[in-house]
Amino acid sequence: MTARGDGVFDAELDAQWSVGTRLHGGYLLAVLGRAASESAAGEGHPHVTAVSGTFVEPPEPGEAVARVETLRVGRSVAQVRAALVQEGRIRVEAHVTLGLLDESDPWWSAHEPVALPPEQDCFLAPVDPPGADMHVPLMAVVEERIDPEHLAFAFGAPSRRGLIATWQRLADGSDWDPLSLLVALDPVPPVSFDLGLSGWVPTIQLSAYIRRLPAPGPIRVRLTATDVGGDRMDEVAHVWDDKGRLVAQSTQLAAVRLPG
Repeated sequence: MTARGDGVFDAELDAQWSVGTRLHGGYLLAVLGRAASESAAGEGHPHVTAVSGTFVEPPEPGEAVARVETLRVGRSVAQVRAALVQEGRIRVEAHVTLGLLDESDPWWSAHEPVALPPEQDCFLAPVDPPGADMHVPLMAVVEERIDPEHLAFAFGAPSRRGLIATWQRLADGSDWDPLSLLVALDPVPPVSFDLGLSGWVPTIQLSAYIRRLPAPGPIRVRLTATDVGGDRMDEVAHVWDDKGRLVAQSTQLAAVRLPG
């Protein structure tokens, strides 16, 4: 990403961060989050702590422009509006809250880390899932291991609990940070698979909170659904770091095709 000045950044959208032919939503929010954190508002507020993103139109891999407008800079937080623009059209727009995160433990937490078998006993999600006609380049950059108990959908027998839990690492060995956690907060596969609903599940809106800096090592991700109807579905993601601390959470509204 290259800064032009006045809150404008040139970005190159990498096709490797795609699911099928569409760029991954969490990756697109991370692009906007990076522009926000590198803007003037990010001085003294280096970390993305909250994002509310609206996916207007799918962008294509290649050149794009990120535009950041500072709304307010305070002592503990800065608030900006960011837009990803391609061919003169807004493709993704987000409100981003910036602040300073640390590695401190929570004062109180209602959620224990999701229980998962050891990483080596979980299923490594492939770039080309067997029996599927969709190529998932994202799985070459994110190493995701799915709880075998949550894989019944792959054999035509979904549990219909609305739950998928995974271990995740970045494939290049990098540690997770506030921006890359935005990718983990938009998990693949969608929880609709566990409900017996196949097909594309495009994100309409996603809101995320980054709670603290994650410890080095893998993260655990739990994805659940609350309600499905009217061709819409919510997905709720919680992410714990290798110390068992909740480091991020999100809720998104997605489109889903229901049986006729």
